[in-house]
Amino acid sequence: MIYLLILFPLVMAGVMFAVPSNRWRPWLLPVGALGHLALVAAAIYRPGNGTALAGLDGWLLLDALGKVVLGFLTVLFFLCSLYAPGYLALRADRPNRVLCANLFAALSMMTLVTLSHHLGLMWVAMEATTLVSAPSIYFNHNARSLEATWKYLLIGSVGIALALLGTFFLAYASVKSVLESTLLLDQLIDVAPQLSPPWLHAAFVLLFIGYGTKMGLAPMHTWKPDAYGEAPGIVGTLLAGGVTSCAFLAILRIYQICIAGAEADFAREIMIFMGLLSMAVAAVFMARQRDFKRMLAYSSVEHMGILVLGVGIGGLAVYGALLHLINNGLTKGVLFLSAGNIHRAYGSKLTDNVCGAIHRVPISGAMFLAGFLAITGSPPFGPFVSEFTIVSAAIGSGQFLAGGLFLLLLGVVFIGMGATVLAVVQGDPPARTTDKGYHDTIATCAPVLFFMALVLLLGLYVPPPLESLLREATLLIEVKR
Repeated sequence: MIYLLILFPLVMAGVMFAVPSNRWRPWLLPVGALGHLALVAAAIYRPGNGTALAGLDGWLLLDALGKVVLGFLTVLFFLCSLYAPGYLALRADRPNRVLCANLFAALSMMTLVTLSHHLGLMWVAMEATTLVSAPSIYFNHNARSLEATWKYLLIGSVGIALALLGTFFLAYASVKSVLESTLLLDQLIDVAPQLSPPWLHAAFVLLFIGYGTKMGLAPMHTWKPDAYGEAPGIVGTLLAGGVTSCAFLAILRIYQICIAGAEADFAREIMIFMGLLSMAVAAVFMARQRDFKRMLAYSSVEHMGILVLGVGIGGLAVYGALLHLINNGLTKGVLFLSAGNIHRAYGSKLTDNVCGAIHRVPISGAMFLAGFLAITGSPPFGPFVSEFTIVSAAIGSGQFLAGGLFLLLLGVVFIGMGATVLAVVQGDPPARTTDKGYHDTIATCAPVLFFMALVLLLGLYVPPPLESLLREATLLIEVKR
């Protein structure tokens, strides 16, 4: 089954490329996504004797941490696939063969990242995810989308090169200690106390910067505003919730080695600093932001900082970070898809031309406002629970400075982001902006409502199966073997 999880979306990518009809091809997206969702559910909750799903002599393994990320990714992809037919019907002027095929190819590579327990294979899968995602950013085929695609590829290439160098350093940390060189995660964790500390430190720094570039942590975030601003909403959602989550998983794998080798304090200091820095940079750039889609990119920079900050704080905050990975991705689905609907209704992404969205597109406008409240940590939505868990853990463990700065930056982001969102939603549509003919429909609004329902659910109640997976994953990260 572990091979089927990877191969099924690849086969679907081939089917998408082979289907000749632009009209009917998008309807295969939810069909394939549902099939992958069923496979993932069967893999996560399969009956057995407690042994993990594995393949390729341990190179592939579905552990508790992989289950959390893979389960989230497949739900995210399925909800996005429900939006695709309605969206692509409105974009009948553009061929969708490459977009549909690349979406499934990206799903396959993201699945491979979650299953990889060989750090070399994980590196290959992470770079493949970048490459197959890039053509989707260029869907609009204009100068701005071309620039965004190249920036995504070039900056991502620098990051992945640093990650490769860090992987070599990690392998050499074994050689330096006269151990057998390996890149298998479980073997590295077993020998972690014997690894050369200077080489392990250097490897962590390079890998953190490399995969942090893929996450979009500041100051390695410069590809995000262009890519998120020019990509279709469905692609922006998968980038913000999918690709970045895979990069975060890669960092967690390296952190597992550090904590097993008694180097957790070194890694945590870096993660706390970079997490707060990322939040601070996002807060600065969100102030008076006129482009509401670029604003979402800076929101993503902020929340990538929250993820690494939670892991850096440690303890219960790791649980909060994993829960926040899910909450952030689902809320980004609300924001990106509703922002895309508003963009089509006005033909502009600038607040100078867009206001009164709640009157022109009532559902999308209301969801954009609700998504803002959710992503900034307002109750009763999911991000409030995960962010509250992180700050409670910081204060409970005596890390008052980190907790205080975290709360301060959340307040600054709320004010800065709120100014842009309220400018878009409130008021009356400007007379100079002509109605582009788009109005809310079931096809383009129902998926947004599904996303919002899950965000609200996780703010009120965490289902026991998810709770169990999150706690298992937290123990896997935090417990020194």
